[in-house]
Amino acid sequence: MKKRVIWAFMFLTAVLLLAACSGKDADKEEKDDSKNGKTEQAEKVVIDNDGFVIEYDAAPKRAISLNQHVTEIMLALGLEDSMVGTAYLDDKIYEPLQEAYEKVPVLAEQYPSKEQVIEAEADFLYGGWSSAFNEKGIATREELKELDIDSYLQMSSTNVGPTLEDIYADIRNIAKIFRVEERGEELISQMNQEIEEITAKLPEVKEPVDVLVFDSGETDVFTATQNFMNTLVTMAGGNNIFGDVEGNWATVSKEDAVDRQPEMIVVIDYGSTTVEQKIDFLKSDPALSQTPAVQNERFVTLPLSAASEGVRVAEAVEILAKGFYPEAY
Repeated sequence: MKKRVIWAFMFLTAVLLLAACSGKDADKEEKDDSKNGKTEQAEKVVIDNDGFVIEYDAAPKRAISLNQHVTEIMLALGLEDSMVGTAYLDDKIYEPLQEAYEKVPVLAEQYPSKEQVIEAEADFLYGGWSSAFNEKGIATREELKELDIDSYLQMSSTNVGPTLEDIYADIRNIAKIFRVEERGEELISQMNQEIEEITAKLPEVKEPVDVLVFDSGETDVFTATQNFMNTLVTMAGGNNIFGDVEGNWATVSKEDAVDRQPEMIVVIDYGSTTVEQKIDFLKSDPALSQTPAVQNERFVTLPLSAASEGVRVAEAVEILAKGFYPEAY
């Protein structure tokens, strides 16, 4: 009888010791995650993304980013280990993120097919532009949900007149979805500091330089109106000559562009048409060549990835400011 009591006591003691050790290990893992800015929350995360409500019981583990500016957000949050693919690179990846980018497979030059997404066993798609989530892109968000694939659309890239705070709201949502809220706040703080350092160097401007944003076009001009490019131009001390037109983008006539007499042209760099080809077109076009900007050869090149609603705001403002006011730098 005594032996049974002793064995029972020893067994109970061993169980309690194992439980205690497990608890300590769990506490240690939680502390380690906390140090890395990652919090494994037990509660469900609910995100209202442009009217599409997403519920997460856990952070996605097999994510695919579908446009460069949102790829860079994920990498800046240190989420490369949670990614199984990227797509649609517009230009060179942001240099500080290059090493992390090389760890993630590139699935397609543009959008991957639905079959590629399924083959990658993705559980989350992050789109920068609404074109990612339609039948011509990959699939609708409803179709993806039926495949048990969650999705997020960068709201600051679809809202009219997006602000810095809109970008920060997207960053916070992604950080919350992946349970890395602390990293999200650190990224936002870093961006704010970089922006403050750049804007502090800007010259005092009495009359902002009039700017035409040239995206593309031959018979007409496709230009930025009230999208984030408008915000960037303003931050850099410029005046977007089509900033009074509703919407984010607009196709305007060459005659209207000439009438507004731009002193500077921002050429957006992306796609198969090079910046040199775009500038050659502006110089040779009978109408656009008559603008002060072309006659004085005042052009500044801005990569689409820097112009988009991502992590490169400070870089974009600096590029524009140096182009607008070279005498101050």
